[in-house]
Amino acid sequence: MNTYEIIKELAKEKGLSIRQLEMNFGYSNGYLGSWKRQTPNSIELARLADYFGVSVDYLLGREERETPKHVDLSENDTVFSFDGKEISKETMRKAIAIAKALEENK
Repeated sequence: MNTYEIIKELAKEKGLSIRQLEMNFGYSNGYLGSWKRQTPNSIELARLADYFGVSVDYLLGREERETPKHVDLSENDTVFSFDGKEISKETMRKAIAIAKALEENK
């Protein structure tokens, strides 16, 4: 896929058309379409990468999209650390209890 196709797919995931994306960023009509034929502006690539939460290299087709890592905090065999120090199981139990309370009180 080229850069334009990647951006079009990302926009579709957000429920946006290319035209809506162009309008949101203040681009002229057809600006992103011109990226099918010419090299994109690096500043605009960076803006779009930030917006979509991907790297510029991903937009350029140089790397795969990272998928979010999901960790079940209740798994007993996982060792967690914070600020370079291991978190005790008791501290993790307290953190999980706080997270549950926050979720219940949304």
